[in-house]
Amino acid sequence: MSGLARKALRYGLVVLVLGLVWQVLSAGLGSAVLPPPLEVAGAFVLALGTGIFWAHFQASALRAVAAMLLAFGLAFPLGLVLGGSRRADALFGPFVLLTYPIPKIVFLPVFLVLLGLGDGAKVAVIALILGYQVLVTTRDGVRAVHPKYVDSVRSLGGRKWHILWDVYLPAALPHGFTALRLGTGVSVAVLFFVESFATQRGLGYLIMDAWGRMDYVDMFIGILGMSLLGAALYEATDWLERRACAWMRARRR
Repeated sequence: MSGLARKALRYGLVVLVLGLVWQVLSAGLGSAVLPPPLEVAGAFVLALGTGIFWAHFQASALRAVAAMLLAFGLAFPLGLVLGGSRRADALFGPFVLLTYPIPKIVFLPVFLVLLGLGDGAKVAVIALILGYQVLVTTRDGVRAVHPKYVDSVRSLGGRKWHILWDVYLPAALPHGFTALRLGTGVSVAVLFFVESFATQRGLGYLIMDAWGRMDYVDMFIGILGMSLLGAALYEATDWLERRACAWMRARRR
Protein backbone atom coordinates (compact mmCIF):
# COMPACT_ATOMS: atom_id res chain seq x y z
CA MET A 1 0.00 0.00 0.00
CA SER A 2 1.40 3.39 -0.99
CA GLY A 3 1.97 6.20 1.49
CA LEU A 4 -0.87 8.22 -0.02
CA ALA A 5 -3.27 5.29 0.30
CA ARG A 6 -2.27 4.72 3.94
CA LYS A 7 -2.79 8.40 4.72
CA ALA A 8 -6.21 8.36 3.03
CA LEU A 9 -7.13 5.26 5.03
CA ARG A 10 -6.12 6.94 8.30
CA TYR A 11 -8.16 10.02 7.47
CA GLY A 12 -11.10 7.81 6.53
CA LEU A 13 -10.95 5.93 9.84
CA VAL A 14 -10.82 9.20 11.79
CA VAL A 15 -13.84 10.54 9.89
CA LEU A 16 -15.72 7.29 10.53
CA VAL A 17 -15.04 7.34 14.28
CA LEU A 18 -15.94 11.02 14.58
CA GLY A 19 -19.09 10.40 12.56
CA LEU A 20 -20.19 7.61 14.89
CA VAL A 21 -19.57 9.75 17.98
CA TRP A 22 -21.40 12.63 16.30
CA GLN A 23 -24.39 10.39 15.55
CA VAL A 24 -24.61 9.22 19.15
CA LEU A 25 -24.46 12.79 20.45
CA SER A 26 -27.04 13.93 17.90
CA ALA A 27 -29.41 11.18 18.97
CA GLY A 28 -28.95 12.13 22.61
CA LEU A 29 -29.18 15.91 22.26
CA GLY A 30 -31.71 16.04 19.45
CA SER A 31 -31.33 16.98 15.79
CA ALA A 32 -32.55 20.52 16.47
CA VAL A 33 -29.45 21.18 18.57
CA LEU A 34 -26.94 18.91 16.82
CA PRO A 35 -27.89 17.95 13.25
CA PRO A 36 -27.13 14.33 12.26
CA PRO A 37 -23.79 13.84 10.50
CA LEU A 38 -25.35 12.44 7.32
CA GLU A 39 -27.58 15.50 6.99
CA VAL A 40 -24.62 17.82 7.45
CA ALA A 41 -22.46 15.74 5.10
CA GLY A 42 -25.09 15.93 2.37
CA ALA A 43 -25.43 19.68 2.80
CA PHE A 44 -21.64 20.04 2.80
CA VAL A 45 -21.34 18.17 -0.50
CA LEU A 46 -23.97 20.46 -2.01
CA ALA A 47 -22.13 23.51 -0.63
CA LEU A 48 -18.94 22.37 -2.36
CA GLY A 49 -20.73 22.97 -5.65
CA THR A 50 -21.58 26.59 -4.85
CA GLY A 51 -19.51 29.69 -5.44
CA ILE A 52 -20.48 31.20 -2.08
CA PHE A 53 -18.73 28.49 -0.07
CA TRP A 54 -15.56 28.68 -2.14
CA ALA A 55 -15.51 32.47 -1.89
CA HIS A 56 -15.45 32.16 1.91
CA PHE A 57 -12.93 29.31 1.74
CA GLN A 58 -10.64 31.28 -0.57
CA ALA A 59 -10.73 34.35 1.68
CA SER A 60 -9.76 32.28 4.72
CA ALA A 61 -7.10 30.33 2.84
CA LEU A 62 -5.44 33.48 1.51
CA ARG A 63 -5.31 35.01 4.98
CA ALA A 64 -3.88 31.86 6.54
CA VAL A 65 -1.28 31.28 3.81
CA ALA A 66 -0.21 34.94 3.84
CA ALA A 67 0.22 34.83 7.61
CA MET A 68 2.24 31.60 7.49
CA LEU A 69 4.53 32.93 4.76
CA LEU A 70 5.03 36.20 6.63
CA ALA A 71 5.72 34.41 9.92
CA PHE A 72 8.23 31.98 8.44
CA GLY A 73 9.89 34.58 6.22
CA LEU A 74 10.60 36.87 9.17
CA ALA A 75 10.94 34.54 12.15
CA PHE A 76 13.11 31.80 10.64
CA PRO A 77 16.02 34.08 9.61
CA LEU A 78 15.80 35.86 12.95
CA GLY A 79 15.93 32.51 14.74
CA LEU A 80 19.06 31.62 12.77
CA VAL A 81 20.70 34.88 13.84
CA LEU A 82 19.78 34.53 17.51
CA GLY A 83 20.82 30.89 17.60
CA GLY A 84 24.10 31.41 15.78
CA SER A 85 25.24 34.64 17.42
CA ARG A 86 25.79 34.83 21.17
CA ARG A 87 25.93 38.62 21.01
CA ALA A 88 22.60 38.90 19.18
CA ASP A 89 21.00 36.39 21.52
CA ALA A 90 22.29 38.28 24.56
CA LEU A 91 20.77 41.51 23.22
CA PHE A 92 17.42 40.28 21.90
CA GLY A 93 16.94 36.91 23.60
CA PRO A 94 15.58 38.36 26.86
CA PHE A 95 13.04 40.43 24.93
CA VAL A 96 11.82 37.32 23.10
CA LEU A 97 11.60 35.25 26.29
CA LEU A 98 9.76 37.99 28.19
CA THR A 99 7.20 38.62 25.45
CA TYR A 100 6.71 34.98 24.40
CA PRO A 101 4.20 34.11 27.18
CA ILE A 102 1.99 37.11 26.36
CA PRO A 103 -1.19 36.01 24.52
CA LYS A 104 -0.65 37.75 21.19
CA ILE A 105 -4.35 37.78 20.36
CA VAL A 106 -4.74 40.74 22.75
CA PHE A 107 -2.88 42.86 20.19
CA LEU A 108 -5.67 42.45 17.63
CA PRO A 109 -7.32 45.79 18.60
CA VAL A 110 -3.92 47.47 18.23
CA PHE A 111 -3.48 46.05 14.73
CA LEU A 112 -7.05 47.07 13.86
CA VAL A 113 -6.23 50.65 14.87
CA LEU A 114 -2.93 50.67 12.99
CA LEU A 115 -3.87 48.68 9.89
CA GLY A 116 -7.62 49.17 9.68
CA LEU A 117 -10.44 46.65 9.47
CA GLY A 118 -9.13 44.90 6.35
CA ASP A 119 -7.10 41.74 5.96
CA GLY A 120 -3.85 43.36 7.08
CA ALA A 121 -4.71 43.31 10.78
CA LYS A 122 -6.00 39.74 10.61
CA VAL A 123 -2.90 38.47 8.81
CA ALA A 124 -0.61 40.38 11.16
CA VAL A 125 -1.99 38.92 14.37
CA ILE A 126 -1.88 35.35 13.01
CA ALA A 127 1.68 35.90 11.77
CA LEU A 128 2.71 37.31 15.15
CA ILE A 129 1.40 34.28 17.03
CA LEU A 130 2.90 31.77 14.62
CA GLY A 131 6.13 33.73 14.20
CA TYR A 132 7.03 33.45 17.87
CA GLN A 133 6.73 29.66 17.68
CA VAL A 134 8.95 29.49 14.60
CA LEU A 135 11.46 31.94 16.09
CA VAL A 136 11.93 30.16 19.41
CA THR A 137 12.01 26.68 17.88
CA THR A 138 14.51 27.70 15.20
CA ARG A 139 16.78 29.41 17.70
CA ASP A 140 16.75 26.34 19.95
CA GLY A 141 17.48 24.11 16.96
CA VAL A 142 20.58 26.13 16.07
CA ARG A 143 21.79 26.23 19.66
CA ALA A 144 21.47 22.45 19.89
CA VAL A 145 24.12 21.98 17.18
CA HIS A 146 27.19 20.28 18.63
CA PRO A 147 30.27 22.55 18.51
CA LYS A 148 32.29 19.82 16.79
CA TYR A 149 30.38 20.43 13.54
CA VAL A 150 31.20 24.13 13.65
CA ASP A 151 34.84 23.35 14.46
CA SER A 152 35.02 20.91 11.54
CA VAL A 153 33.94 23.59 9.08
CA ARG A 154 36.36 26.10 10.57
CA SER A 155 39.23 23.61 10.39
CA LEU A 156 38.61 23.35 6.65
CA GLY A 157 38.88 27.11 6.26
CA GLY A 158 35.15 27.79 6.32
CA ARG A 159 33.92 31.27 7.13
CA LYS A 160 30.83 32.44 8.96
CA TRP A 161 28.57 32.11 5.93
CA HIS A 162 29.85 28.55 5.37
CA ILE A 163 28.90 27.69 8.95
CA LEU A 164 25.52 29.33 8.47
CA TRP A 165 24.80 27.56 5.18
CA ASP A 166 26.33 24.14 5.83
CA VAL A 167 25.72 23.70 9.57
CA TYR A 168 23.09 25.99 11.06
CA LEU A 169 20.62 26.07 8.16
CA PRO A 170 20.32 22.26 7.77
CA ALA A 171 20.02 21.92 11.54
CA ALA A 172 17.36 24.62 11.87
CA LEU A 173 15.15 23.86 8.85
CA PRO A 174 13.46 20.76 10.35
CA HIS A 175 12.77 22.67 13.57
CA GLY A 176 11.35 25.65 11.72
CA PHE A 177 9.09 23.54 9.53
CA THR A 178 7.93 21.49 12.51
CA ALA A 179 6.90 24.66 14.31
CA LEU A 180 5.14 25.89 11.18
CA ARG A 181 3.36 22.57 10.64
CA LEU A 182 2.22 22.24 14.24
CA GLY A 183 1.21 25.89 14.20
CA THR A 184 -1.35 25.35 11.44
CA GLY A 185 -3.92 24.35 14.06
CA VAL A 186 -3.25 27.52 16.03
CA SER A 187 -3.40 29.57 12.84
CA VAL A 188 -6.82 28.21 11.90
CA ALA A 189 -8.12 28.73 15.45
CA VAL A 190 -6.98 32.36 15.46
CA LEU A 191 -8.31 32.74 11.92
CA PHE A 192 -11.78 31.79 13.13
CA PHE A 193 -11.57 34.38 15.89
CA VAL A 194 -10.40 37.26 13.70
CA GLU A 195 -13.00 36.44 11.03
CA SER A 196 -15.87 36.47 13.49
CA PHE A 197 -16.17 40.26 13.29
CA ALA A 198 -15.29 43.24 11.07
CA THR A 199 -15.61 41.18 7.89
CA GLN A 200 -18.20 39.54 5.67
CA ARG A 201 -15.82 37.11 4.00
CA GLY A 202 -14.27 33.96 5.39
CA LEU A 203 -15.26 30.70 7.02
CA GLY A 204 -15.24 32.28 10.47
CA TYR A 205 -17.84 34.78 9.32
CA LEU A 206 -19.84 31.97 7.69
CA ILE A 207 -19.90 30.02 10.97
CA MET A 208 -20.89 32.96 13.17
CA ASP A 209 -23.47 34.24 10.68
CA ALA A 210 -25.14 30.81 10.57
CA TRP A 211 -25.01 30.58 14.36
CA GLY A 212 -26.72 33.96 14.65
CA ARG A 213 -29.46 32.76 12.30
CA MET A 214 -29.71 29.49 14.28
CA ASP A 215 -29.03 27.60 11.05
CA TYR A 216 -26.93 24.87 12.59
CA VAL A 217 -26.53 22.89 9.37
CA ASP A 218 -24.89 25.89 7.70
CA MET A 219 -22.85 26.43 10.85
CA PHE A 220 -21.43 22.92 10.63
CA ILE A 221 -20.77 23.41 6.92
CA GLY A 222 -18.48 26.26 7.93
CA ILE A 223 -16.89 24.13 10.66
CA LEU A 224 -16.21 21.32 8.18
CA GLY A 225 -14.77 23.86 5.77
CA MET A 226 -12.47 25.18 8.49
CA SER A 227 -11.40 21.60 9.28
CA LEU A 228 -10.71 20.97 5.60
CA LEU A 229 -8.60 24.12 5.43
CA GLY A 230 -6.61 23.12 8.52
CA ALA A 231 -5.94 19.64 7.15
CA ALA A 232 -4.89 21.06 3.77
CA LEU A 233 -2.47 23.52 5.39
CA TYR A 234 -1.00 20.78 7.57
CA GLU A 235 -0.46 18.41 4.65
CA ALA A 236 0.96 21.18 2.45
CA THR A 237 3.44 22.17 5.15
CA ASP A 238 4.37 18.54 5.72
CA TRP A 239 4.99 18.15 1.97
CA LEU A 240 7.19 21.25 1.91
CA GLU A 241 9.15 19.98 4.90
CA ARG A 242 9.80 16.63 3.22
CA ARG A 243 11.02 18.40 0.08
CA ALA A 244 13.14 21.01 1.85
CA CYS A 245 14.60 18.52 4.36
CA ALA A 246 15.07 15.51 2.09
CA TRP A 247 18.18 14.42 4.00
CA MET A 248 16.02 13.78 7.07
CA ARG A 249 14.03 11.15 5.17
CA ALA A 250 17.22 9.52 3.91
CA ARG A 251 18.60 9.35 7.46
CA ARG A 252 15.44 7.64 8.77
CA ARG A 253 15.71 4.81 6.23
